[in-house]
Amino acid sequence: MDLPEKSMEVVYIPEPNLSFGHGQSTDHPKDGLFLYGPHSGPAQSREVKIGVIGTTIGLGYFRSWAIKLGGFISIPSKGKLDKEHRLHLSNFPGLEEAFGLRINPGEFVQRKIDLAALDNATKTLNQHEAVKKAVDLYLKEIEHHDKNEERTVDIWIFVLPELVFERCKPLSRRSGLELKKGEFLKTQKKKLNLPLFADIINQDDEAIFDDVPDFHRQVKARLLKLGHTSQLLRETTLAPDQFVNKAGYPLRTLQEPASVAWNLATGLYYKTQPEPPWKLANVRPGVCYIGLVFKMIPNDGREHACCAAQMFLNEGDAVVFRGANGPWKTGDYDFHLKAPEAKRLISRVLETFKDKHGTPPKEFFIHGKTTFNEEEWNAFAEAAPPETNVVAVRIKTTTGDTKLFRNGDYPVLRGTAIILDDKNAYLWTTGFVPRLDTYIGPETPNPLFVTILRSSGESPNIRTVLTDIMGLTKINYNACNYSDGLPVTVRFAGKVGDVLTMGSAKDAEKQPLKFYV
Repeated sequence: MDLPEKSMEVVYIPEPNLSFGHGQSTDHPKDGLFLYGPHSGPAQSREVKIGVIGTTIGLGYFRSWAIKLGGFISIPSKGKLDKEHRLHLSNFPGLEEAFGLRINPGEFVQRKIDLAALDNATKTLNQHEAVKKAVDLYLKEIEHHDKNEERTVDIWIFVLPELVFERCKPLSRRSGLELKKGEFLKTQKKKLNLPLFADIINQDDEAIFDDVPDFHRQVKARLLKLGHTSQLLRETTLAPDQFVNKAGYPLRTLQEPASVAWNLATGLYYKTQPEPPWKLANVRPGVCYIGLVFKMIPNDGREHACCAAQMFLNEGDAVVFRGANGPWKTGDYDFHLKAPEAKRLISRVLETFKDKHGTPPKEFFIHGKTTFNEEEWNAFAEAAPPETNVVAVRIKTTTGDTKLFRNGDYPVLRGTAIILDDKNAYLWTTGFVPRLDTYIGPETPNPLFVTILRSSGESPNIRTVLTDIMGLTKINYNACNYSDGLPVTVRFAGKVGDVLTMGSAKDAEKQPLKFYV
């Protein structure tokens, strides 16, 4: 019989496969690396040259972990409440066995940080000054090495005591500490406005207020100009059994050691090798994606914002481009570029794609969280050659306004989509994964709301757009997870913007994404 109203179309977007060594593919990064190795791994194992900066104790913790990475790490024994088969966990076979990399703890470049000096630096009265001093202690070690040593370093590892995380974040209270007087008052958070004394008083020291008092962001921003990739590790991650409460339990809840090893090894490979450990399989040729992000510049009296674009090629490689700073904020949550800046930014991305592939992309997807106005869109379309179809796609997270339920013990399948029309759909990028026989999440999953806003040519099929987004949830190389809840075009947009708005990152040229994460 006929229903009184049209039913919604519910479809399943299949799990994307990933490509690994020897031309093999599978949907799980850990399986692919264990069975086939990295996508473009070296014919022979390569030694990675590591520089480590930390306290005496921290250096010891990392050296112990590095030794563990060279061997087999098993998942924990089955608990009373665990399933018989825990498919979401995987033994770690060893760095060389899975990634084709070798590290020699005896050959590490080690730079020692004095814990007392770090403690004093983070107790400086003004928090901006405190964070700057803490970052200086670490960065000066790299600068000293670059100027005085001939040994090359592929990646710098920062081993951080907990006091850095407790005191070097924007909202750190530092209560109970005996703060020490520095160069600036505690309440100063931006440069003093002294136009009448501009030619008399030197305010160069106040450049510290162009940076947010965040240790992680300042390190990433300053290393852009030094040209080094980095990995920040907490001592409590490396030696959780050394940091316990009165009852003997670890102070932090961590993943089990095998998962930590997978994540550390993936980041190590991604940040030291020319190509990522895996790529998307069965990709459509000639496709390019960018994630567009706007971030307000801290303490900017003109209230200017920074615009950045991350370019992701269809195989998974990523490059970050910095657009012009300017008055792009047009509402509480709205940002829009002027035509010249929009055209210039997109032209740089397209030129980089052409340099790599020899021809412009056939399809050029712009992912963002908001819409684009007429001036912006016309500039985007004009920047592209006639043979390139420019497509604007909005990807919004939802917070419970839309739910979908299914029979059984687990929630909706990852990859489920509700097609509303040829432009709009809900897509569940988190949910029950049959391959893992579980759902990893705290609550009923929420979908992404996906909208095809515009296209300069023929509008793509909504299912094609959803399939692309599913693929982009599987190339987060900062961890070795089965998938992510957000496509990388959106996932790292905020982090990239956070780094580029720092005064320390001013004039930084385009860099691969690995320098920002």
